[in-house]
Amino acid sequence: MADLLRLLLRVAEKAANVARVCRQEAPLFQLLVQEKTGDDKNKKFVQDFKTLADVVIQEMIRHDVGAQFPEMADFINGEESNKFENGLGESVTVTVCSTEQKTATLLATVLDDNQTAASLLARAIHQDPATIDTHTDGLTVPLSPSELGIWIDPIDATSQYIEGREEVLEEGHLSPSGLHCALVLIGVYLRNTGEPVMGVINQPFNHKDPAGGGWRGKYFWGVSYGAINLCSESRPEASSGAGMSVVLSSSEKQVVKEALTSLCSPDRLMYASGAGFKILCVIQGLADVYVLSEGSTFKWDSCAPHALLRALGGGVVDLNKSLQSSAGVQDQQTELTYHQPNAERKGADRWANHGGLVAYRDCSQLCSITGALRGKL
Repeated sequence: MADLLRLLLRVAEKAANVARVCRQEAPLFQLLVQEKTGDDKNKKFVQDFKTLADVVIQEMIRHDVGAQFPEMADFINGEESNKFENGLGESVTVTVCSTEQKTATLLATVLDDNQTAASLLARAIHQDPATIDTHTDGLTVPLSPSELGIWIDPIDATSQYIEGREEVLEEGHLSPSGLHCALVLIGVYLRNTGEPVMGVINQPFNHKDPAGGGWRGKYFWGVSYGAINLCSESRPEASSGAGMSVVLSSSEKQVVKEALTSLCSPDRLMYASGAGFKILCVIQGLADVYVLSEGSTFKWDSCAPHALLRALGGGVVDLNKSLQSSAGVQDQQTELTYHQPNAERKGADRWANHGGLVAYRDCSQLCSITGALRGKL
């Protein structure tokens, strides 16, 4: 498990490099921000580059993890499909090839034969990042890779990534939008129970390098299995006297906002972009709880940060199940799991968190949330 964690941190940093390169290299940036429509749309370039950037990152992670742990190869899943159809009607499956040149050639078939963009992207995919020190050499978890599956969200909060607004993060303060909301998420779960046991989060755009001006990232990780709970973040201290703080989506239902004002003052109801980022805010103690009443998140959004929260003594529950539970608190029946699709749904919707969710660090705060919302939804 220590080897797997080190690998996931490394591939997440490679993914972050790809995300940064796509914004800083002019040929890639033009593809990223360009939205052609009607007669101006390139008929051969059917797929937009935003999707390709996501797919490239996802397939790079799948390739690298499958190469080192082949027993996991068939259980590495993500948000994106890796099949494209170009303007000639040819179906192209995007994969990471054995060499940088072969990968560039493949990408050029999707990128309207844009050799410069394809080469830049291939170079970032095949470039190994600096070694990341996890301080986990002694990590021993009685699990085998053959028992595990992976969920990947290659770029969570894609709209913030595309918009590219640069915000300066203040220590201890939640900044609701901007490039920093875009995260690479890699979550590991048990195939037989769906329990999240390891998570890696990479924030590619955490701060600017004062010397060179380029973006630098930050990474977070957690392992939670049985009595083993380790996390790169310390458990935040409980807020004193200020009341509970809750982070929501700006589109959250008014009835939810009104119900939660009984628990916290209006200035403690906060809003932010990206499901992964909102859970990261709870992990970091920038908010106590994240509440979402809609089924608009997916397994790839929540798996990685869920593992970190578990390592800190918290978790992520299905809101609807928690409201219906006679116990009214977190238990094994209400925690989100990651191994089984919803058979009644189709496509990506099979993997949605349909009951909404609550991400929390403290069970007493979860009880307060469910108490305030019971009978309102």
